[in-house]
Amino acid sequence: MKLDFYKPKNEILQKYIEGYYFISEDKNSGPVTYYTFPNNFSILSINQNAEVEFENNKIIISGTAKENITADLVTRYTEPIEVFYERSVNEITIYFKPLGIDHFLGNTGIPKQNKMEDFNPFPDFKEAMQEIFRTAYREQQIELLEGYWLSKFIKKDTAVIEQIVSDIEADLKMEEIAEKHNLSRRYINKLFLKKVGKTPSEYRKIYRFRTALNEAKKAKNLTQLSHNSLFYDQAHFIKDFKKLTNINPGFFFKNVDTEKGNVWLFI
Repeated sequence: MKLDFYKPKNEILQKYIEGYYFISEDKNSGPVTYYTFPNNFSILSINQNAEVEFENNKIIISGTAKENITADLVTRYTEPIEVFYERSVNEITIYFKPLGIDHFLGNTGIPKQNKMEDFNPFPDFKEAMQEIFRTAYREQQIELLEGYWLSKFIKKDTAVIEQIVSDIEADLKMEEIAEKHNLSRRYINKLFLKKVGKTPSEYRKIYRFRTALNEAKKAKNLTQLSHNSLFYDQAHFIKDFKKLTNINPGFFFKNVDTEKGNVWLFI
């Protein structure tokens, strides 16, 4: 199954969207399974003529003769998600950066559900996505996709939450962050869930994990990688790593190409 990944061309979208990939339908393709690991993006997947089922930490995608558009939004997960395709179907998946999707959802904020099935944020959403899928050429699809999200863009004042995110990434303690911004920890937690889609502690663990993936090629051993990734020690690193991936770091780094923009484990 071929996944074509693209960075946004539009300068505004580049600030809020990490990128998106397309999968093209192939009725002759066989089953494909891969694991996707926790990250701090909000992930929106849109499928044409497909059925999508959620089973705990597994997503099952199958083709259907019924003409439809299905979409699901995943904002909060701390364990790997298994994605199973009975065969490849037309799909567009968009990776919104932390705080990114909030600028496209009006005043509603991120839905409280960790995984939102049949996500339909706008009255014209499904019709617009259907038009994109029916467009023959990829460049035109990209133009329509970016034009659509630009039409929904609302610039919000997110200076405070942006600074809190920056403080967490700098590994400040929550007590320090709360005192710095004169906010209660409870309020910061509530704000984080609404604007980022997860708790500050979840964000911190995933940020450290993703930092480790970026630093893996530079580190000589796990001890050095632990310190480079803001973990207190190697034991702490291995414990959190196993929780987020269900496998030990040694096996992970031997079987996953961490230099790619998206980190998947195909099985």
